[in-house]
Amino acid sequence: MTQNLKEMTNAELKQYISENRNDEEAFHAALQELMSRRDPNAIRYPNPLALADPIAEMEAIFKEKLEQIKRAKQTE
Repeated sequence: MTQNLKEMTNAELKQYISENRNDEEAFHAALQELMSRRDPNAIRYPNPLALADPIAEMEAIFKEKLEQIKRAKQTE
């Protein structure tokens, strides 16, 4: 691997992953680097398939997010 993955930006890493999707070693290394940069405090949503009523739960999440956006626009 001639690329230094640690020096790449996230956008460059995503491009590299896309270009090397058939090279298992390069793909894995780049994906590991990208995943290591995740924000541990980021909001995590549940896997919809693990929910009791996935459609209703996802609708509630989307409605809440839309309400947040609407409220933010009203305060501008």
